[in-house]
Amino acid sequence: MSAAPDLAPTSCQVALSVDDLDRVLDIRRAVFVEEQGLFAGSDLDDHDDDPSTIHVLGTVGGVPAGTVRLYPLEAGHPEGDWQGDRLAVLPGFRASGLGAPLVRFAVATAGRLGGARMVAHVQMPNEVFFRRLGWSRLGDPEIYVGHPHLLMEIDLHAARAADGPITG
Repeated sequence: MSAAPDLAPTSCQVALSVDDLDRVLDIRRAVFVEEQGLFAGSDLDDHDDDPSTIHVLGTVGGVPAGTVRLYPLEAGHPEGDWQGDRLAVLPGFRASGLGAPLVRFAVATAGRLGGARMVAHVQMPNEVFFRRLGWSRLGDPEIYVGHPHLLMEIDLHAARAADGPITG
């Protein structure tokens, strides 16, 4: 995939089509399997088959460049806690600023669906990035998918009030 165009607009949308979902999975494979080696062969799990999981595709200048997924932690209860995970931006697009819109889109989506809180296992070098977006750390580092991560959270009601209406 090509490098990010200078100052290209970023966009986030729920991946509804088979083609969009294929792009999401390609991005995840490129980042989590090939680049970071967090998973051997595939990062797919049961959440990918769960109809309550929402896959988000991020683009830069119309080019698929990033993704995140989210799902309620208790099936059938979207008003409770949500998990955000598999945040990935392709290496050539990391300077595009797409990561923050992906996180904000996930937070806004879970909030609009009635969620109270979102949690995420964040790779340790990304703690400051998440703090700048309003997330708080919960406890000490823990091992998640075989590597140190931080459990972080954001209050979805407070985030909704702070951000106002979300578009795109």
